[in-house]
Amino acid sequence: MDLEQESLNIQVNTGASKDIADSCNKLLNVQREVEELEEKLKKKKAEETFLSEQEIPNRMQEAGLSMLKLTDGSVVEIKPFYAAKIPATKTEEAFKWLRDNGHDAMIKNNVSLTFGKSEDNIAKSLVDELRQKGHNVKQVEKVEPMTLKGFVREQIQSGKSVPNDLFGVYIANKTKITTKEV
Repeated sequence: MDLEQESLNIQVNTGASKDIADSCNKLLNVQREVEELEEKLKKKKAEETFLSEQEIPNRMQEAGLSMLKLTDGSVVEIKPFYAAKIPATKTEEAFKWLRDNGHDAMIKNNVSLTFGKSEDNIAKSLVDELRQKGHNVKQVEKVEPMTLKGFVREQIQSGKSVPNDLFGVYIANKTKITTKEV
Protein backbone atom coordinates (compact mmCIF):
# COMPACT_ATOMS: atom_id res chain seq x y z
CA MET A 1 0.00 0.00 0.00
CA ASP A 2 1.44 3.36 -0.93
CA LEU A 3 1.32 6.52 1.22
CA GLU A 4 -1.40 8.16 -0.83
CA GLN A 5 -3.70 5.15 -0.46
CA GLU A 6 -2.84 4.88 3.27
CA SER A 7 -3.70 8.56 3.89
CA LEU A 8 -7.20 7.96 2.54
CA ASN A 9 -7.79 5.37 5.28
CA ILE A 10 -6.83 7.73 8.16
CA GLN A 11 -9.79 9.26 9.91
CA VAL A 12 -9.43 12.34 12.13
CA ASN A 13 -12.11 13.17 14.65
CA THR A 14 -12.33 16.91 14.03
CA GLY A 15 -14.82 17.33 16.88
CA ALA A 16 -12.29 15.98 19.40
CA SER A 17 -9.54 18.17 17.93
CA LYS A 18 -11.77 21.24 18.23
CA ASP A 19 -12.58 20.34 21.86
CA ILE A 20 -8.88 20.00 22.65
CA ALA A 21 -8.08 23.31 20.94
CA ASP A 22 -10.92 25.03 22.84
CA SER A 23 -9.63 23.64 26.15
CA CYS A 24 -6.08 24.78 25.32
CA ASN A 25 -7.32 28.29 24.56
CA LYS A 26 -9.30 28.29 27.80
CA LEU A 27 -6.16 27.21 29.69
CA LEU A 28 -4.14 30.04 28.12
CA ASN A 29 -6.81 32.56 29.13
CA VAL A 30 -6.89 31.24 32.70
CA GLN A 31 -3.07 31.37 32.88
CA ARG A 32 -3.15 35.03 31.75
CA GLU A 33 -5.79 35.80 34.39
CA VAL A 34 -3.67 34.10 37.07
CA GLU A 35 -0.64 36.21 36.06
CA GLU A 36 -2.74 39.39 36.22
CA LEU A 37 -4.14 38.48 39.64
CA GLU A 38 -0.68 37.62 40.97
CA GLU A 39 0.59 41.01 39.78
CA LYS A 40 -2.37 42.76 41.45
CA LEU A 41 -1.72 40.80 44.66
CA LYS A 42 1.96 41.76 44.57
CA LYS A 43 0.99 45.45 44.25
CA LYS A 44 -1.56 45.20 47.08
CA LYS A 45 1.01 43.54 49.36
CA ALA A 46 3.47 46.36 48.62
CA GLU A 47 0.73 48.89 49.44
CA GLU A 48 -0.05 47.03 52.68
CA THR A 49 3.64 47.03 53.66
CA PHE A 50 3.94 50.75 52.94
CA LEU A 51 0.88 51.58 55.05
CA SER A 52 1.84 49.23 57.88
CA GLU A 53 5.57 49.97 58.07
CA GLN A 54 5.83 53.57 56.84
CA GLU A 55 2.76 55.75 56.61
CA ILE A 56 0.89 54.84 59.81
CA PRO A 57 4.01 54.57 62.06
CA ASN A 58 5.27 57.92 60.72
CA ARG A 59 1.91 59.63 61.26
CA MET A 60 1.60 58.22 64.78
CA GLN A 61 5.16 59.29 65.60
CA GLU A 62 4.43 62.81 64.30
CA ALA A 63 1.36 62.89 66.56
CA GLY A 64 3.40 61.59 69.53
CA LEU A 65 1.32 58.42 69.82
CA SER A 66 2.39 54.84 70.37
CA MET A 67 -1.14 53.50 70.71
CA LEU A 68 -4.52 54.73 69.53
CA LYS A 69 -7.98 53.50 70.47
CA LEU A 70 -10.59 53.98 67.74
CA THR A 71 -14.28 54.74 68.34
CA ASP A 72 -15.27 51.18 67.37
CA GLY A 73 -13.00 49.82 70.14
CA SER A 74 -10.18 48.74 67.83
CA VAL A 75 -6.65 49.41 69.07
CA VAL A 76 -3.85 50.57 66.77
CA GLU A 77 -0.30 49.93 68.00
CA ILE A 78 3.09 50.29 66.42
CA LYS A 79 5.34 47.35 67.28
CA PRO A 80 8.92 46.66 66.27
CA PHE A 81 9.33 43.98 63.61
CA TYR A 82 12.52 42.01 63.06
CA ALA A 83 13.49 39.77 60.18
CA ALA A 84 16.77 38.06 59.35
CA LYS A 85 18.00 35.65 56.72
CA ILE A 86 21.58 34.65 56.02
CA PRO A 87 22.30 35.36 52.34
CA ALA A 88 23.59 32.26 50.53
CA THR A 89 26.75 34.16 49.57
CA LYS A 90 27.47 34.99 53.22
CA THR A 91 26.77 31.61 54.88
CA GLU A 92 30.36 30.67 55.62
CA GLU A 93 31.21 34.15 56.90
CA ALA A 94 28.03 34.31 59.02
CA PHE A 95 28.73 30.90 60.58
CA LYS A 96 32.30 31.97 61.34
CA TRP A 97 30.99 35.10 63.07
CA LEU A 98 28.53 33.03 65.13
CA ARG A 99 31.29 30.61 66.15
CA ASP A 100 33.81 33.37 66.90
CA ASN A 101 31.25 35.19 69.07
CA GLY A 102 30.08 32.22 71.11
CA HIS A 103 26.80 31.62 69.29
CA ASP A 104 27.78 28.39 67.56
CA ALA A 105 25.01 26.56 69.41
CA MET A 106 22.60 28.04 66.84
CA ILE A 107 24.27 26.16 63.98
CA LYS A 108 22.85 22.74 63.22
CA ASN A 109 24.67 20.10 61.16
CA ASN A 110 22.78 17.49 59.13
CA VAL A 111 24.62 14.36 57.99
CA SER A 112 21.88 11.84 57.34
CA LEU A 113 21.39 12.20 61.05
CA THR A 114 20.24 15.49 62.53
CA PHE A 115 22.60 17.05 65.02
CA GLY A 116 21.20 19.55 67.47
CA LYS A 117 22.53 22.69 69.02
CA SER A 118 26.05 22.51 70.48
CA GLU A 119 26.88 19.29 68.57
CA ASP A 120 28.98 21.03 65.91
CA ASN A 121 32.24 19.20 66.74
CA ILE A 122 30.61 15.76 66.91
CA ALA A 123 29.06 16.24 63.44
CA LYS A 124 32.34 17.37 61.87
CA SER A 125 34.23 14.48 63.46
CA LEU A 126 31.70 11.93 62.21
CA VAL A 127 31.71 13.42 58.69
CA ASP A 128 35.52 13.26 58.59
CA GLU A 129 35.50 9.68 59.86
CA LEU A 130 32.87 8.57 57.33
CA ARG A 131 34.72 10.27 54.47
CA GLN A 132 37.98 8.56 55.49
CA LYS A 133 36.11 5.27 55.23
CA GLY A 134 35.13 6.14 51.65
CA HIS A 135 31.51 7.13 52.21
CA ASN A 136 30.05 9.95 50.14
CA VAL A 137 28.67 12.06 52.97
CA LYS A 138 26.56 15.15 52.43
CA GLN A 139 26.82 17.63 55.25
CA VAL A 140 24.39 20.52 55.64
CA GLU A 141 24.88 23.23 58.23
CA LYS A 142 22.03 25.62 58.92
CA VAL A 143 20.49 28.01 61.37
CA GLU A 144 16.74 27.73 61.71
CA PRO A 145 15.05 30.94 60.45
CA MET A 146 13.00 31.50 63.62
CA THR A 147 16.08 30.90 65.78
CA LEU A 148 18.01 33.51 63.78
CA LYS A 149 15.12 36.00 63.95
CA GLY A 150 14.83 35.56 67.73
CA PHE A 151 18.60 35.85 68.16
CA VAL A 152 18.75 39.10 66.16
CA ARG A 153 15.78 40.60 68.07
CA GLU A 154 17.33 39.61 71.42
CA GLN A 155 20.76 41.04 70.52
CA ILE A 156 19.37 44.35 69.28
CA GLN A 157 16.95 44.78 72.17
CA SER A 158 19.80 44.18 74.64
CA GLY A 159 21.93 46.83 72.93
CA LYS A 160 24.38 44.43 71.29
CA SER A 161 25.32 44.73 67.66
CA VAL A 162 25.17 42.06 64.98
CA PRO A 163 26.56 42.31 61.45
CA ASN A 164 23.44 43.29 59.50
CA ASP A 165 24.93 42.30 56.14
CA LEU A 166 25.77 38.75 57.31
CA PHE A 167 22.32 38.14 58.73
CA GLY A 168 20.19 40.11 56.26
CA VAL A 169 18.72 42.07 59.16
CA TYR A 170 15.56 44.01 58.48
CA ILE A 171 14.03 46.09 61.24
CA ALA A 172 10.83 48.07 60.90
CA ASN A 173 7.92 49.29 62.93
CA LYS A 174 4.76 47.48 61.99
CA THR A 175 1.19 48.52 62.56
CA LYS A 176 -0.95 46.11 64.51
CA ILE A 177 -4.68 46.69 64.56
CA THR A 178 -6.64 44.68 67.10
CA THR A 179 -10.33 44.75 66.39
CA LYS A 180 -12.92 44.60 69.13
CA GLU A 181 -14.80 41.30 69.23
CA VAL A 182 -18.47 41.77 68.40
